[in-house]
Formats: sequence, C-alpha cells, structure tokens
Amino acid sequence: MAISRRSFIQGSALSVLGMAAGIAPKFSLAADGKEAIKVASILDLSGGLDIYGKPMSDAINLAAEEINAAGGLVGRPVQVINYDAQSNMQLYAQYAQQAALKDKVAVVHGGITSASREVIRPVLDRFRSLYFYPAQYEGGVCDRNYFSSASTPAQTVEKLVPYAMKKWGKKVYILAADYNYGQIVSAWVKKFVKDNDGETVAVEFFPLDVTDFGAAISKIQSAKPDMVWSALVGGAHISFYRQWHASGMSGKIPIASTVFGGGNEHIILSPEESNGILVCANYMQEIPTPENKAFVEKFQARFGSSVPYISDLAMGAYQGMLIWAEGVRKAGDIDRMKVIGALESGISLTSPSGQLIVDPATHHCTLDVHIAEVENHQMKILETFTHQAPVDTAMVCDLKKNPRDNKQYQIEL
Repeated sequence: MAISRRSFIQGSALSVLGMAAGIAPKFSLAADGKEAIKVASILDLSGGLDIYGKPMSDAINLAAEEINAAGGLVGRPVQVINYDAQSNMQLYAQYAQQAALKDKVAVVHGGITSASREVIRPVLDRFRSLYFYPAQYEGGVCDRNYFSSASTPAQTVEKLVPYAMKKWGKKVYILAADYNYGQIVSAWVKKFVKDNDGETVAVEFFPLDVTDFGAAISKIQSAKPDMVWSALVGGAHISFYRQWHASGMSGKIPIASTVFGGGNEHIILSPEESNGILVCANYMQEIPTPENKAFVEKFQARFGSSVPYISDLAMGAYQGMLIWAEGVRKAGDIDRMKVIGALESGISLTSPSGQLIVDPATHHCTLDVHIAEVENHQMKILETFTHQAPVDTAMVCDLKKNPRDNKQYQIEL
C-alpha cells in the first residue's frame, strides 16, 4: 500500500515560546524531600483540535492524581507538565525537545493526529525519552521507544465494516480527513469492504479546515451508496453532519465511523443530526462494568458533572498513564530502558475500557472494542469484542527479533 503522507496543518509562525502553565498536581518535591517524577503531556489545549486535547489532558492529570493518592511511584510523587501545542506542528517539535532536554521528563504522553505523532516520535527517539501515544491511529509504527495505548484498524475497522454492511448493504462511500490517518484508514476500509464482497463507490479526502461539504453531499446523492463511511475529524468537519441533515439525508443513507464521538460530536450535534450513526471504539462512557462506572463517577467528581462525555481519546490517555505506571512499578525504577524491559516482560491490567495486555513484539495493546449506535446523545452498545490483538501492526513489526527497528510501515493490503 503506497499512500503518501500529506501535510496535516500549515504551521503558523511560532507565536508562543513558553509552555502552558497548567500543572497538576502542583509540587516539585515530596514531603520527605524526594524529587517528583516529571511527566509531559503534549496535547492541543487550544486550536482546531482542542475538542480532543482538553479531555485527554484531564484524563492524564486525573491518572497522576490517583497515582499520587496511592503513594506515588518508587516512593516519589508524579508531576505532570501540560504543554499546549495549539494544533501547531512546530510547537509539537519544540515542546518535545523542551520536555526531553530542559525539563528532563521520565515519559511523554501526547500527540493526537498521526502527523503530530510523527513530529514528536523522532525527537524523543533522538533524545532517548520514552513516548506513549494515546490516540487510535492507522497502525504500523514499530519503535522500541514507543507504546500505543489505543486501537488500530484491525481492532475497530475490521469489526465495524462487516457489521454495517450486513445491516445496510455492500456499496460504501468513504469520506476522510486528508492526512496520514484518513489516507491510510480509508485503504483499510476499502480492504475490509472488498473482503466482505462489497464495493467502494468512491473515496474523497478533505483538509482539516474544510467546512463546506455541499459538493460531496451532492456526489453521494448521485452515487446512491448503501452507506457512508466517515473518517472526518476535527472541529471544522463536524459541519458535514449538520449539512447532511439539513440536506434531508439523515435516515436515507446511514453513516458508520470509528472516529465519530472522539470529539464529543454526538453531544454537540442534535439527536436529529446524529441518531443512528454506528461507531466502534475501545471505550465508550456507557460500558456497563463496575470499573467503568466508578471511573465515570471519579472523572465527573473531579472535573464537574457538566463534563459532556468521556471520549475514547481521553481513555487512551488515561490508560497510557496506567500502563506506564505499571511498568515503573514492575521495573522498580523510572529508567527508560528498565521500564521498557518491564513492559516487554508482560503487562496486563484492567482499565475502565476492559482488559489491556501489552504486546511485547509491537508495543501495542490487545484490548476490547465495542460497536454502538448513537441514540439521543448516548452510545447504545450493540456488541462487544474482547481481547482484540493489533494484528495489522504485528504483520510488520517484531521488536523482539528486531529491537532496533524504528519506522512506520505502510502495511501491504
């Protein structure tokens, strides 16, 4: 599969040179004088992707507070430094370097889009700072310094495509954001449509700042597919769903997506604009387990009951912190290579999303995924698939055999 990486966002000139001031918990030394373990969170707290970044940041800070309430790690408190990348690739690079060299953090959790990840990752590799990526993505990254705490297409797209086709039909029209994730996940959708004897009618890509989808809606109306697959992301792309409904298409041609809801779209949109959309993700706030119910109560108690919804992206950030902390506990140290070795020796834990198992060969997680239908601002869970392995990335990555591997593979489909 030869898919070119496209420019995600034209970075504006650096306007802010200092890091964001929000730090939680706010201390540098424990009561007994032991220095705090610094953890970096590099996310979009402003700019076009802040709808994703703010709840992710909240989740990281909540995890740190819980770790400290339980006694910290290796006898030391955890201090989160929150950097606001402002949806700007230049700031991502700047803050990754600052976190590694100036602030000397033990680990970086951050990046939302694949573009931001591929800005951060080489910087942290160069300066030997451990990196956790908290967002679902297109798969294929093979890097011993890198861990993924969220899902890949083999875990979500592979489940939702046949489910939706069985429900609605075999002709699929794909709309996607025009950068790494949208380009590559669209190829996965086409593969799984073909594997299930379906037909991809068309694929269209849209820059993240596009807000007018009138022409695309007209093309879909003419093509008459059985369903639309949406890999649209960001605040601007929410316009599609509003224009789709305004054109009278809601209920006529259904929509499926593995990214819808990541920015609380099902809360922002009216029920008339979003009801009936099928989604698949590792986490939904409605998961009916005791662990998740307790987590939702804690999250809302900490950040207010007005918090609209805890997203899959927020959970990826939260459980990334849990995985890293478990690695530190098992290693008995925050040393990067000792933590990597501990994580590679076999880490399994239960998070609000279900059981997570770190795969030593890929540094990705085996995890649960859930198919749901949007219904009146809620995710009505229809089916759950447990212990889904990252088999797509496993096709190209084996860090046990090749520990020096360091690239993102474009998986042949």
